[in-house]
Parts: sequence; structure tokens; C-alpha cells
Amino acid sequence: MNCFMFPGQPLSHGTEWPDDPDFKAIADMTRRRAFFDLETFSWVGAVGTDNVKLQLFGTAMSLYRFRVLRRERPLPDFVAEHSMGIYPALAACGSLPEEAALEMTFRVGTCLARMGERCSYALGCVVGLPREPLLAIAENHGVYMANYNTSRHFLLSGERSAMEAAMAEALATGAFSARTFPCDTPLHTPLIGEIDGELRGIFNHYRYGEPRTRLMDHINQDYLGAADVAPFLREELQRPVFWEKSYRALRAAGVTSFVEVGMGDSLKKYNRWIDGELRS
Repeated sequence: MNCFMFPGQPLSHGTEWPDDPDFKAIADMTRRRAFFDLETFSWVGAVGTDNVKLQLFGTAMSLYRFRVLRRERPLPDFVAEHSMGIYPALAACGSLPEEAALEMTFRVGTCLARMGERCSYALGCVVGLPREPLLAIAENHGVYMANYNTSRHFLLSGERSAMEAAMAEALATGAFSARTFPCDTPLHTPLIGEIDGELRGIFNHYRYGEPRTRLMDHINQDYLGAADVAPFLREELQRPVFWEKSYRALRAAGVTSFVEVGMGDSLKKYNRWIDGELRS
């Protein structure tokens, strides 16, 4: 059995664009529904942050890549998603139209970005420390574990000054690397509860179809039904991403082939790391 994996926000964007009808269709949807021109990487009649641009770029390229893949191979048996990869994943499963996935990415990203107007936030990527020492470091500095990608690859989220101090302690404790990235909002933390009402309004605006492909959520490794989608979309922004658990659950379900549907190969790298530990 096979699984299509939809990654979250990329850290950068490309400069060369596909020249085919599928990309043109996705680019047109992105301009009309999210006010963003992919090819010039600029806003059209709207103003947003660089992080929202990257979120839209990630969703758009995942939607485009899925269009290409479904002509090249059978539809997947499972779909998995990581962070904001949930929006194109919903479209791939038939639960949302592509245009709605792009519009939702824009609306949610813009809502999240408003938190950054009041406070400076950052993500911290730590490689090399196991879970328990890093949890202690996060607690020491008032930041949160946001992504459990592998047993030694984690993402933390919180206020920027606290994150910088947490990264310094992580390096002093023996991390291979500990890097800080500025962001609009403390993704996958309880701090997002501050805007829960606004997010509820966005997610309740849409009607969700029953997923045609088994769609595993990254929190509890359950399969989402139509009635589960809106509550999950709110919850997942306020709770961590458990990628290692999701990958192991998919393996246990019989998945042997994984295809990353988007930009980059971060999820493939995590999978190789996890597989290496399973074999050791």
C-alpha cells in the first residue's frame, strides 16, 4: 500500500516555475482566491507577511504536485499530513475543493499573522537531543514543543527572546544543531487559543466532504471523517505535530511506499531517520 505525504510550510521558494496547464490553473486559483501571484511572489490587491506567502506557496505547489502524480500513478491508499499540509491534503482526499484549500490557507495565515503584530515569535529547530532533556529546556524557558519529527529532531515554538535562550541551552546540553527562525505566530502551541474564536469562524465557514482516501491526523493517528475536520483544524494549530508516531502507525497499517507531495524532501528525511532506528 502507498501513502501520499503533504508537508507543511516550506522555508524558501523556488525561482523556476512549471510551464504546463496544471500549474497555470493552480496559479490562477491562487491569484483569485488568495490574492497572491506565485510567479512574481507578490500580493495582488492584498498585503500579507512573508510567512503567509510561503504558506500559500506550499499549499499551491502541493496541489500542483498532486495533480501531476494522480496522472502518473494510482490514487494513494492513505494520505498523511504535517502541520499546514492539512489544507492541500483535504483537497487531495476530496474533502475540500482546491480553491477552498487555497482560500483557507490565506485566511488562516492572515489570522495567525495578526498575533505577530503584538509580540515577536520564533521557531527553534533542535537536532541531536532526545525528547526528555529538550522538554525540560522548553519548560525552563517558557516555550513549547511543536513538532516531534523523529526521536532527535524537534521543533519548538514560542516568544523569540525565550526561544533564543532555549536554543543556547540546547547547544550547551549537547545538541548537534539548534537554530532559530522568526515566525508570525507560535504555531502548534496553546498560545494560539488567544485567537480560537476567529479560527472557529474560519473553519466553520466551509462544508467538508467525506474523505475518499484514508486521511490520518498527526495528533492521535486517527482517520478523519467529514464531521471531524473542522474541530481538528482548530485543535491541530494548538497542539504538537507527532510525525514519528504517524509514520510508525502508517507502517503498522501496511504502508510500504511513501511519496512526498510538495516542495522539498523533509518528510522523506524524517522517515529515513525513523527507519534507521527501527532497523537498529
